[in-house]
Formats: sequence, structure tokens, C-alpha cells
Amino acid sequence: MRRRGAPLPAAVGALCRALPPRARPAPDTLRRAKFDGPQASLDFWRLLYTLLRDIHGGKGTESDAIAEQVSSVKAALWFQGYGRPGLYRLPRHGAGRELLLAFSWLLGLGLLERLLAQHRVQPGDQASVCTCGAALPGRQEGAGAEQGPGGSVDVRYLQWLKGRLRLQWQSLHAQHQEHSKLLHQIHLLTSGSHMDQSLGHLSVTELELIRQPESCKQLLQLLESETMQLEAFLEWKQLEAVYWQWMETVLDSMAEEPQGAHVEDSRLAEVTPCCPWADSLTGQIQRLSRDLLPLREQLQELVARRRAAWCEKVKARKGELQEEGFPATARKIQESVELKLQDLTQLCAAGRNRAHGSGRLVFRGKQPASQRGCSRSVSKQPVSAVSAAEVIRELQRREASLERELKQLQEECRQRLDGIAEGLEGVICVPP
Repeated sequence: MRRRGAPLPAAVGALCRALPPRARPAPDTLRRAKFDGPQASLDFWRLLYTLLRDIHGGKGTESDAIAEQVSSVKAALWFQGYGRPGLYRLPRHGAGRELLLAFSWLLGLGLLERLLAQHRVQPGDQASVCTCGAALPGRQEGAGAEQGPGGSVDVRYLQWLKGRLRLQWQSLHAQHQEHSKLLHQIHLLTSGSHMDQSLGHLSVTELELIRQPESCKQLLQLLESETMQLEAFLEWKQLEAVYWQWMETVLDSMAEEPQGAHVEDSRLAEVTPCCPWADSLTGQIQRLSRDLLPLREQLQELVARRRAAWCEKVKARKGELQEEGFPATARKIQESVELKLQDLTQLCAAGRNRAHGSGRLVFRGKQPASQRGCSRSVSKQPVSAVSAAEVIRELQRREASLERELKQLQEECRQRLDGIAEGLEGVICVPP
């Protein structure tokens, strides 16, 4: 068996076959990268560039200059969180072992799984669903805005960005609406025509195959390529431990050079205590320690006095806040906290039905297909599926939460504008 006779070549071959066809390197490229071959470095830059471009959905081409590919790979790895500084100092003819290590790091993060899921052949109509309720990133005041004179934000630039964003959002929304209407018509008119009773209707791809049967060959080729990749992936999972054992030898070879420096440092550390000035330095440290003891006691007494004075100030300030309307401010804060807790409770309650990722669109009418005069009936919806009503309710809940946060931000802005307007003399501010 090839697996028993040569496990490492079999593991590397399975790994290369599991990659997408256009980013599939020769198995010998990994072996040459271990020995820092110059051609292997160029091949690895191109390999990492193609893989990272596919993951991030980039639009680069294979004809891009090698310098652009190198800078793109470094930026993408930095974005992914790769923290080995040796890679970012490499030129385009860099060390192949560093690139091999970065490639193996991506493998450990599930590179093959992401690529297989991204390049799957989808015969059905897909839709992205997310009911996780992820929190929005923290607000950053003035982020992304142009700074005017004196460091102030140009309001006209913000208004222009808002109008441009609204126009693009409306255009995207109209395109999605048109796409949804066309899908609904296809699903409705082909209801009961599918051989799978759990689906009941045809997708756009399946309808196109019926209209143009010659395109079935291309689909079969894609399915065969995907099947070969999945088989190679299964073989890779069986031999993955062999690859990581080989990578340990790569790390050992990379650690040979700095190892000598560590040995010299340890020798210097052993010689240091024998220096003639070591005893005098130890005596100075002991005298400084004795001098620091009374200073420590004085510092503790000073902290105690400051703490007592601070408590007295807090008690006096508490009475003043009661007169200045502190209870009303505390009530607003309490209401905001209660709203946040309510949203958190709803998120925890709906945690069991959360879904994330891509799924096939299946039309579920109010009546079965047999009652509409179709030849096939549609089975009940599976339990693991997510209905459109659930997604709509989740989006409505998020909309209500964002509306409350928007009103809170508007109130904060109004209060800040009122405070600024009070400091202006001879100026009348009309609220929008």
C-alpha cells in the first residue's frame, strides 16, 4: 500500500489534491520549501496569494506582479492574526521555510474546510441566514470622517456619506426585492416537479439544465472535481498526523541557528556571579531595601489620610447631587440597563433556534401541492430548517433595539448641542 510504504509523500499528495484546482501546487514544492529553494519561495508566494484571495473574495488575477502578491499576502496574514515577525521582513525571494510555516498555520485554522465549503457545487438556490444576534462594534466618535480646521469634523462630509450610503442601500434593496420576486415565481410555477418530495420545486440551476441539457456536462465535471477533492480531504485527515510530525522537523531546522546564541547567553549568565563587583552590588541592594521600609510606612499613612478625605468629599457631593436632580439621571441609566438586559434575555431565550451560514431556499405554501392540482405533494418542513417568519421576527427585534439606541444617541446629541449653544453669545440655534 502506498500509505504504509511512503506516508509523508501520500499525506502531502492528499493535501495538494484537496486544494482547489487553480491553487494546487506540486507536492515537491513543499519539500523544496523546507530547504529554502528560491523557486519554491516564488511558488509559495503565489500559492498563498491565490488561497487568501479566494478566502477573502478578492478580484486579483494570477498575472499580478510578484511584488503586489507579496504585499497582499503579508497584509492578509496580518489581518488573520499571524504574529511571526520573520515573515513580514522577507523579500519576494524569501525563505521558503517561513512561507511553509505560514501555510501550515492556515491549515491549522481550517483552511481546507473553508475552501471546500466555499467552492461547493450548489444546485439549489442559496440564501445566507444569520440569527446569532452579534453585537455591533463599539462607537468611535469621528471615525472615518474628514477633520476640519481645529480638529473638528466636517458636517457636510458626513451628510454626503450618509446620502451616498442611503442611495446604495436603496439600490441594493431594490435588487434583492427583484431577485426574490423572480425566485418566488420559479418556485411557485415549478412546485411539485422535483423528484425530492422534501423540496417539491425546481431551482434556477435545475430549471436551466432542463432548458439547456448540454450544460449538464459542465455540471457533471464540477461534481466530479468536487468528489475528487472530498476523497483527497478524507485521505488527508487520515494522514494529517504524519504531516505535523514532518513540520516538527522543519521547526527544529529553523531553531538551529538561534540555538547557539542562547547557549552563549547561558554561558555568560554562569560567569556573571563570579564578577568582582557582584558582592558590592548586592550590599547596595540590601541597603536600599532597608531605606525603603520607612518610606513604605509613610506612604501607607498618606493613603489612609487621602482615603478618609475622599470619603468625606463623596458624602458632601452626594447631598449636592440629590439637589441637582441626580435621581432623574440615575433613573435614565436604570431604564437603559433594563432595556439592555431585556435584549440579552431575548437573545439567550432564542439561542436554541439560532442559525448561521448558507442554506437552500425552499418554498412552503399554505396548502400542499396535491391540493393545488400538482402531481407531487410536499412533505413537512424539517425541524432543523429556519423559516422566513422566524428570520423576520428576529430582524424586527433587532430593528426595535437599534431604534431605541438611535433615540438614545439623538437625545445625547441634543443635550450636547444645547450645552454648546448656551456658550455662544448672539447666536440663535434652531434644532432640526
